[in-house]
Amino acid sequence: MIRTDLLRPVHELLGVQARERAHQVAFLDERTALEYGELADRTARLAGHLAALGVDRGDRVAVLMGNRVETAETYLAVPRSGGIAVCLNPAATATEVEYAIRDSGARVLVTDNPEMICSLLCRCPLSTVVVVDTLAASLPGNATQWLDYAELTTTAPPRPAPDQLALDDVSYMLYTSGTTGRPKGVLLNQRGLLWVVAAGWVPIVGLSADDKVLCGLPLYHSYALDLCVLGTIAVGATTRIMRGFSVIETRRCLAGDNYTVLPGVPTMFVNLARMANKVPSPHRLRVAISAGAILAASAHADFERAHGVPLLDGYGITETSTMVTLNWPDGARPAGSCGLPIPGLSVRLADPKTGQDVPVGTDGEVLVRGPGVMQGYHGKPAETANALAGGWYHTGDLAKADASGYLTITGRTKDLIIRGGENISPAEVEEVLMTAPGVRDAAVVGKPDERVGQVPVAFIVGEGLDEEKVLAHCRDHLAWFKVPIELNVVGEIPRTGSGKIVRHRLDTTGGTGSPGQE
Repeated sequence: MIRTDLLRPVHELLGVQARERAHQVAFLDERTALEYGELADRTARLAGHLAALGVDRGDRVAVLMGNRVETAETYLAVPRSGGIAVCLNPAATATEVEYAIRDSGARVLVTDNPEMICSLLCRCPLSTVVVVDTLAASLPGNATQWLDYAELTTTAPPRPAPDQLALDDVSYMLYTSGTTGRPKGVLLNQRGLLWVVAAGWVPIVGLSADDKVLCGLPLYHSYALDLCVLGTIAVGATTRIMRGFSVIETRRCLAGDNYTVLPGVPTMFVNLARMANKVPSPHRLRVAISAGAILAASAHADFERAHGVPLLDGYGITETSTMVTLNWPDGARPAGSCGLPIPGLSVRLADPKTGQDVPVGTDGEVLVRGPGVMQGYHGKPAETANALAGGWYHTGDLAKADASGYLTITGRTKDLIIRGGENISPAEVEEVLMTAPGVRDAAVVGKPDERVGQVPVAFIVGEGLDEEKVLAHCRDHLAWFKVPIELNVVGEIPRTGSGKIVRHRLDTTGGTGSPGQE
């Protein structure tokens, strides 16, 4: 059942929780904890101060902070001011931050990294910088106004929080990971993000006020923003914000407190399962959720066996306000599947060349329509029109569906390797590689070949690797044309914060070059 009562603007959701559970902790980290009553008051003050600084409906406010309570707080305060929160990666370089500030048009920035911003002020047109953990008075004077975050959240503003943004107004701008080019600003509204909460996290995962969520996900991603920030305040749950994922810290938290929900990306669950198999650890989890990248069926089984709780695979992307599909804890959960479309979303699998729907069991591009789909890319009308052609968001992801409608992601349309007319999904080869002796991580890319167009090349991470045994394993489980012609042993596979492989950073011109089978 879709919880339509949760489709309310942020300030209304905070008002409900402040009345019903004023003294329950909403967010906590290693330094501080905020109760719902405090959160409602502090976000109202910050929003009022931002409005007094000139932030009006549609103005962009950039947020450049690591995982901490203040980040979640700011993500809630900016829409209350009427502005659009531009969620930036705190690990980004100065060049990347400069690009995002210029591209978004943000004139106000909230940050816990003033040193980087000082180096950018001569090139970025920021009028105001709000700093966390650093006294504004200690920063160099210039045309930019420096303000203290602590003061703005604890003192009465010159005007109250406007609280005027409607559900369908753009409230957040999140940048794509840039795996295929320059990042694009994705424009999302509260209705779309809260639809995923009301139709997905609550009825499927069972998220409620009784839950304690352990969040090691980066808050600037739509996955964490939707589940760990907006989902938390929508239902009145409590979320512990970790600085980042750490196997040791996650296990310590799970053993020491009654965390019930653990969202993550595949690499997190692979590492947790590996450690748990060596040293079991107590926990009170009732469910875990994996999204952001493809989770191998073998890794999924390892985690569930080690922890004894359901691990729900899902598929989501920034442009659809995060989740498109989810597995239900009491459903069939076919191995390797990312589940069924969440209620209210329409999903098609179409032939990328013809646009026609493909038969059951055949790879097709995932097309999505529904309330979660973005309003567009900021300042990029041509790219927006292309992505939303025909009223469907064209994800660029490939998937196949079984007779019951369960989707399995098989790769990207641009990643597809075509070898002499035969289509090869890198994800399929990677899943086989992950079950080979000694392999901890793997990625497969296409290498140009004069005779057949492209051939698959593999990059693997592991210990005590016998490359011939790895290739023999591939030959046992894959058709000959899918077997990598080379194995390159590397220290790590480049991935985004959500776990997606950054394939363009894999060099097919070098490596160990162990031959496969031609």
